[in-house]
Amino acid sequence: MRIVRPMDRHWLLTWTMYGTWLPGDRRGFVGRTRVTSGRQIWQNVPGTPARAANQNLERAARERMVGPPIWFDRGHAEVALSDFQRTADVRGWALLAAAIMRNHVHLVVGVRNDPDPSTLLHAFKGHSSQVLSAASHRPPGGRWWTQSGSRRVLRDEPAVVAAIRYVLGQYAPLVTWHPADIDPAWLDADP
Repeated sequence: MRIVRPMDRHWLLTWTMYGTWLPGDRRGFVGRTRVTSGRQIWQNVPGTPARAANQNLERAARERMVGPPIWFDRGHAEVALSDFQRTADVRGWALLAAAIMRNHVHLVVGVRNDPDPSTLLHAFKGHSSQVLSAASHRPPGGRWWTQSGSRRVLRDEPAVVAAIRYVLGQYAPLVTWHPADIDPAWLDADP
């Protein structure tokens, strides 16, 4: 069975709910790191270590927050998922997998014409913020999501399959989703 839709590029997108996983977090975190040359690089390549905890960085991030952390419940997750599906449909993108947990989101999406991945994050997060605010109360501080997120390009079909397995295999998701024509039985199969 072919899992990957005929698209120009596939992405694994990940972002957190506002204030739930700050830079410097004790669990480690994905973000920019300054290397010895002074240049900044993103540490978000699968299989590479996350940045180590940094209490001063976490404290500084917490002090800049404009509202309390946002923790999703199942209702929030269902509203967000519905809007992610709508956004993909309207834009002609192929949403291949989604998992929404209490504090973060993972999506696997295929796109045509290789738009900048920040455009993808903006599209999924932007409209869903409006829909979430309309469905429930706008959060104090007005922010549902962190400012950015991880954008990992998936260069071939094995990488897309691995990303879908990763997303659908998340621990304690509020909701997961994949298109009906993808049989999840391959989750248990050897790659």
